[in-house]
Amino acid sequence: MPPASRPPEIKALAGARAFPPLILVLFHFCEGHGYRGAGWFDMPVGKGYLWVEFFFALSGFILIHVYGPRAPEFRRGKAYWPFLQARLSRLYPLHVFTLFSMLFLMLALDALADLGGYVSIYHQPYHPMNTLWSFVASLFLVQGWNLFPWLTWNGASWFVSVEFFLCLLFPVFVLLSRGGWLRAFALVGAGVAALTFMSRISGHGLDITFHDSVFRGMAGFAIGAGLATLFRLANDAGAGRLPDWVHSAVQAAALGFLYWATYRTGWAHQPNDIWTALALDTLVFVLAFDRGFLAQALSTAVPRKLGEWSYAVYMGQTFWLQLVRTCEQRLYPPPDSVVFGQRFADLIWWIEPVALVLVCVGWGALLAVFIEHPANAALRRMFSRRKQALAT
Repeated sequence: MPPASRPPEIKALAGARAFPPLILVLFHFCEGHGYRGAGWFDMPVGKGYLWVEFFFALSGFILIHVYGPRAPEFRRGKAYWPFLQARLSRLYPLHVFTLFSMLFLMLALDALADLGGYVSIYHQPYHPMNTLWSFVASLFLVQGWNLFPWLTWNGASWFVSVEFFLCLLFPVFVLLSRGGWLRAFALVGAGVAALTFMSRISGHGLDITFHDSVFRGMAGFAIGAGLATLFRLANDAGAGRLPDWVHSAVQAAALGFLYWATYRTGWAHQPNDIWTALALDTLVFVLAFDRGFLAQALSTAVPRKLGEWSYAVYMGQTFWLQLVRTCEQRLYPPPDSVVFGQRFADLIWWIEPVALVLVCVGWGALLAVFIEHPANAALRRMFSRRKQALAT
């Protein structure tokens, strides 16, 4: 889509992308290393996996917001291939880089284990499941399509695999979203009903990744598509012109809903997690007007910069999570060792997750600046030149 024809960026939603990857890093760390024994921390981190619902809804919202006006072109098939090119240019380069980084890490740690005469993490109980066929599936972005009974290689990339699936289905969503209030509420209602059903039958809430994750993604994406339609209709009705204090009050209510869902609905991985998912989806809608205190805070420079790096932070975390596991086994002193006058296990209890988040942010910044953004731009230029060559 030519830049001039795109709707203006929603700055608050760009900034809102900053925090989900950080919470997901802590969630993945604590799931493998134990929670910290503090309710204020453990409850939001334990439900941190639900921020993926925020990403699916945000993805559906933004893509419908941007491409919805081109529904007639999708109906005629003219916009579909350029859309796929744009999305793959965005998603695929970093996915491939992190996939090969995981291959490098496995080969390096296995070689070090052979030299040191110990067993690497890839050959221990509960080891990462890395196989040739799952590597091939990852190259084609189909590893999350119910092909394997476990996460594989860069485990976080199951989300990208589902996003690719949703891109293939996007014309269906864009055509369904071009309607009135009834169509909008139907999309949101269908997505909510599907997520509620999955949360009740899965046995572990909405933590659905390698199995049936495409259905989780479709439900979240449908909610986002419906919210984008509601946003369009609400804007046409004048909601965007309401005073700032109204938007602030609605955002405060949405934050209250999220607080209640996080701290008052029990521990994670059970059916009540649907409430946290819905609270996160609500944030997408109330921030979209770019008005109100929360939207203004998220529109500032730091959240927006972190938002630019968010995809890279998310995709780069598995490398460090597996490296930390190796460091714990081979480099850390025994847990009862006294370091700086404290038992080492007590000293590292908070330092390790905080340091991991900082490292993942730094690594994500490097990946975004030197891999993701340049590769995206290069692929877009290549597709553009090819289109021009075919037109002449």
